Amino acid sequence: MHGVSLSIGSKDDLDVEYLQQLMALAQRLEPRWISDHLCWTGVAGANTHDLLPLPYTEEALRHVAGKVRQLQDYLGRRVLIENVSSYVSFAESSMTEWEFLTALTREADCLLLLDVNNIYVSAFNHGFDAEAFLRGVPADRIQQIHLAGHSNCGSHIIDTHDADIIDPVWALYAEAIERLGPIATMIERDDHIPPLADLVAELDIARRVGEQSRRAAA
Repeated sequence: MHGVSLSIGSKDDLDVEYLQQLMALAQRLEPRWISDHLCWTGVAGANTHDLLPLPYTEEALRHVAGKVRQLQDYLGRRVLIENVSSYVSFAESSMTEWEFLTALTREADCLLLLDVNNIYVSAFNHGFDAEAFLRGVPADRIQQIHLAGHSNCGSHIIDTHDADIIDPVWALYAEAIERLGPIATMIERDDHIPPLADLVAELDIARRVGEQSRRAAA
């Protein structure tokens, strides 16, 4: 189960009604994982329907870790927190995104959903090293990987999930699999849906990357 409205980074308390609905759905579906994003989506009860970034500070870390612990206690399980694509950064940030995620797994004892496309998008938008991000997150906390396409606007990239996965993202995925080993992977496609054969062809690429990793490790 993958959500977009938990708003774990908001200054507001967790939405009790949302948590109740989330729990009811989890009890009905019995999913292997429940995941959402490291972001905030609104304030004062209003949902922007966007995944808005946080300042990566000690104060924000304590705030988010406390809410993740609260969420996990309520659900009775560890949750997966996903890195988002972002388009602005905060001057007061005192750590990198991957340092923040690593500290969050330690403080809240949670797991990670690693979105490789989001790493690529944010690295382009903010000028950091995508490979440093991969090396910086704890491999033993990553339970799933997401892949997707995006829209390159020249000066910035927007995470649109409406295009084919590009070669540099595939290359970054190959590096992730080389480091992590075989791991559950999902390809996201939300718009401009191509013929099924084209989607399966992308799935086959992901499978080949995984198989090459297994052969190299043997």
